[in-house]
Amino acid sequence: MLEATEVTPTVRRSTPPTWLVVALACAGQFLVVLDVSVVNVALPSMRTDLGLSPQGLQWVVNAYAIAFAGFMLLGGRAGDLYGRKRMFLVGLALFTLASLGGGLAQEGGQLLVARAVQGLGAAVLAPSTLTILTSAVPEGPARARAIATWTAVGAGGGAAGGLVGGALVDGLSWRWVLLINVPVGAVVLAGAMRWLAESRNGGGRRLDLPGAVLVTAGLATLAYGISQTEAEGWTAAATLVPLVAGLALIALFLVVESRTAAPLMPLGLFRVRSVSSANAAMFIGGSAMFCMWYFMTLYAQNVLGYSPLEAGLALVPSSLAVLLGSKAAPRFMPLLGARTVAALGAVVAAAGFGWQSLMTSQGAYLTEIMFPGILMMLGAGLMATPLAALATSGATPGEAGLVSGLINTSRTMGGSLGLAVMSTIAAARTGGSVTPAALTEGYALAFRVGTVVLLAGLVLMLAWLPRGVSAASGK
Repeated sequence: MLEATEVTPTVRRSTPPTWLVVALACAGQFLVVLDVSVVNVALPSMRTDLGLSPQGLQWVVNAYAIAFAGFMLLGGRAGDLYGRKRMFLVGLALFTLASLGGGLAQEGGQLLVARAVQGLGAAVLAPSTLTILTSAVPEGPARARAIATWTAVGAGGGAAGGLVGGALVDGLSWRWVLLINVPVGAVVLAGAMRWLAESRNGGGRRLDLPGAVLVTAGLATLAYGISQTEAEGWTAAATLVPLVAGLALIALFLVVESRTAAPLMPLGLFRVRSVSSANAAMFIGGSAMFCMWYFMTLYAQNVLGYSPLEAGLALVPSSLAVLLGSKAAPRFMPLLGARTVAALGAVVAAAGFGWQSLMTSQGAYLTEIMFPGILMMLGAGLMATPLAALATSGATPGEAGLVSGLINTSRTMGGSLGLAVMSTIAAARTGGSVTPAALTEGYALAFRVGTVVLLAGLVLMLAWLPRGVSAASGK
């Protein structure tokens, strides 16, 4: 009660419209998710301009993803302890400055450092976006709609990466896929400083530094091992050593958390069914969905001969579908329950993945990109919104930042692992051949495996997610 009293004057001095708080939180989430994928179409230009090696080029993507996933839990807990607004501002400022540094980089090493700092800033920023949103909107249908908007904006950021990146590279240069974040970040930063209210639920506890170091090192090392699989294979020492080391660090983290008085991640949280089941489902769903954009872009460019901008335009209907699914989910949740809506999303997405697995090397746009893409992303939107609502509804106010971090970590790590596995499967099927027919076989197999993964996720949701949870109740 004392903490609630402390933050009340801030709210009374400048009470912003709820829509403005939601808009600021969603803008931060959009930037974070956009930068996961926006650099992909710019990689060839980056390599030519900065003289990056193939391994260095890979780390333009991996440096961001690993730092983002590895520091996510620390960012969520820091928001709880030190203030959600403060961490939002710190994360966004770090992200914006790193974007400026990356856009002005004159050497490959400078670009990689900037991308890693971007990922760190994103890890601090991302958990605060959802927590600020849920703190500003009362629990019930209004919060479900706000979460749906946050989910749609995040999904739209990932979907828009290829389109935005292609347009910037074709119209300006590769540097603008990073520099574009600077003016946008500055505007959001100014708005957040003016309108967001501070809140925290730390209870006076200190940050669990040993736990933070262990989980960050474990996730980063594990993510590095995952990133090595495509180049080195699953049995190479370069892959196995970091994978085993990462798992060992995470195991040690769990031991430390079970014994410390103020843990970074209270293990008892996973005894809450809605939290553990929703995060598991998010991990599985993310492992398939993240691969969709990657393989669809490769199929459009490497097999059908689309330019980067054309490939981005080809996926616009899919981008709209994920927004539609995310916004439609809250309308069905009070009637069917969150569990049923999430399961329905998995069914729709699996149907799209199965359809896409029938692709050919002379594929027609409507039947082999547009319609299956719409089904895949419509299902993604329907699935993600109720899962996010379930996970956050199961947390106490003091753990809200942690649960937000867990949701993002589950999705990001699931996507990283899924992409590594699917890429290995696709490469094994092509056997090193780069002909359109061979590439198509590899991509098609990846989508078939994705179909199986989503069906497994469907079984998990039906068996584990709590029944009778609606958008209105959140329970």
